[in-house]
Amino acid sequence: MSARYPDWERDGADWPNRSASSFVAAEGYRWHVQMMGPEEGDREDAPVCLLLHGTGAATHSWRDLMPLLAKKYRVIAMDLPGHGFTRPSHRRRVTLPQMAASIGVLLDVLEVEPDLIVGHSAGAAIGAELLLARGWHAPLVGLNPALLPFPGLAAKLFPQLAKILFTNPLVSIIFARMAHAPGEPERFLHKATGSTIDRAGNRQYRLLLTRSGHCDGAIRMMASWRLEPLRDRLHALKAPVLLIHATGDTAIPRSAVQQAADLIPQCEYQEMPGLGHLAHEEQPEQTAQMITAFADAAKG
Repeated sequence: MSARYPDWERDGADWPNRSASSFVAAEGYRWHVQMMGPEEGDREDAPVCLLLHGTGAATHSWRDLMPLLAKKYRVIAMDLPGHGFTRPSHRRRVTLPQMAASIGVLLDVLEVEPDLIVGHSAGAAIGAELLLARGWHAPLVGLNPALLPFPGLAAKLFPQLAKILFTNPLVSIIFARMAHAPGEPERFLHKATGSTIDRAGNRQYRLLLTRSGHCDGAIRMMASWRLEPLRDRLHALKAPVLLIHATGDTAIPRSAVQQAADLIPQCEYQEMPGLGHLAHEEQPEQTAQMITAFADAAKG
């Protein structure tokens, strides 16, 4: 097989939580899905927690957090379209509403409705879109959430730049080749996120960033998204929401998270000092504690 896309048989041999993985056909995709829960006897009765990763990541991003949440929840995570081991589909657009709708169909196929949604970065936007589109009232936790458009001139320039990059098929190939340089993925991640993650995480990000198909999927997603419509509907969220900002995040500024929190009726804002955009990978135990404490309080 071509090395353009990650290949499960070749590249998934040491994928984190591999035993929890399966592939599910839904909405024109063959989704890579991971499911994990409490002891077998309690699994069916456990509340469902949906994990949604951010742009450029995959299920490996939840490698340490997922088992912690699985002590209490039936946890479901998937590689987003064009990311990781979920191949893109040219029959399905990757706008925010369409991606949320496709994930909704996947959940229908799995016959689950989440009792809790946890989204990292762009995953928080998908979670909010799902709640609004489906009329669900599950609590939402946004980890360094990307819920608002870029401010000022960047709001106009960034989508256009992403479109230009996406329409040039050489860009993802060049980026993937650059990622092969020794230490380059680690340098890129630290500069882009402000996070210092473990060796296992760096190894999986290196794998993904050196596959041009994965890079293409991330660029395609950025080129297709518009957050203005979501911003204008955040006031309609009926669910309790927790937005968590890591103070060392170099990707999403504190002001953007606070502004989003101000737009959501039942929203709590918390911080994780000294961590970066991948705070849930740096401190999974702390993240799990914050999530479960909020979800327990939200149940009343």
